[in-house]
Amino acid sequence: MAGRLLLAGYIGCGNLGDDAIALGFVQGLGNSGYDVTVMSGRPEETNRLYGFSVIDRRDFKQYEEAVKSCDAVVFPGGSIFQDATSVRSVAYYSKIITLAKTAKKKVLLLGQGVGPLTTFLGKRMAQGAFNDADVISVRDPDSLQALKDLGVKTSVRMTADMAFLLPPVQASDDVQGFTVGNMKTVGISARPMDKKTDVAALFGDFCRLLYQNGSMPVLIEMDKEEDGPLIAEIAKRQGGKIPDIRKLTTPMQLQQRLLRMDSIVAMRLHAGILASTVGIPPLMVSYDPKVTSFSKMMDLGTPLSIQGLTAQRLMDSFTAFQKDRERNARIIERKRDEMRKLAELNIELLQTAVR
Repeated sequence: MAGRLLLAGYIGCGNLGDDAIALGFVQGLGNSGYDVTVMSGRPEETNRLYGFSVIDRRDFKQYEEAVKSCDAVVFPGGSIFQDATSVRSVAYYSKIITLAKTAKKKVLLLGQGVGPLTTFLGKRMAQGAFNDADVISVRDPDSLQALKDLGVKTSVRMTADMAFLLPPVQASDDVQGFTVGNMKTVGISARPMDKKTDVAALFGDFCRLLYQNGSMPVLIEMDKEEDGPLIAEIAKRQGGKIPDIRKLTTPMQLQQRLLRMDSIVAMRLHAGILASTVGIPPLMVSYDPKVTSFSKMMDLGTPLSIQGLTAQRLMDSFTAFQKDRERNARIIERKRDEMRKLAELNIELLQTAVR
């Protein structure tokens, strides 16, 4: 056995993007002999869906016991070190790292998206956590700069998001309703914002414009807790007649459905990443620097900002984006392969550190 790994992150919490990160990491390990245990928000479901050994991410007694028998605590990615909503995320993961180092275990922070970090406490805890890590890699240049700004002394490598390591998928025969007459389907991944930004109005009006121009919008739920109510509100404002994809249990199911779509408009980062993995160019709408970084890294240009965005402006950008669809598809295919190779560097860093 190469080593015992304990995976930490926002895994098994109802977010398809974070699950895609963990699954991509395990896929990247292949048959290299590592024994993996996952800290999950829904341990029984995670075990049933993927067959992983699991512990409850909320139970620190379980965690302390699991740490004793592991060789390394591995954070396979995600935007976990941020204080955009509160400092609780930074505090939680910093505590995990402190306990691991107290137990004299290696800590690997791989494929990380860092920030935003705006509070004194958030910055201080993140700085301590990253300085305690044995290995660090980040998924985008902005995260690299964020660690420099924090004064992190540990060497940092640029890699890519682990979700790019997910295996290829085939279209499922049971997917229905994605082609209506001659109408092409447009997947839409929106996420809730603060009260100042009326996301439901923006995307509701955008759905109406798509329909008027001969396309069928399909709303995509990436996060069970956050996206479901927003999808319901968007549909309600448009008369409750917008198709949606909800309650999917695995990222692979979403990939299968994305394969049947003509295009994707996404606020959610991993809606864009998963679309890219199946060759669909995503038009990104940025609410966070990580979305802007991804769009630029994929050679899709600077995305529209959600701030002050109107449905008509979004429609105009989508129309222009679609005119270059073939070129964008070629770009995505090339960049997807580049991102996969970069993501594989995360596995190489692990194999060097934990044998």
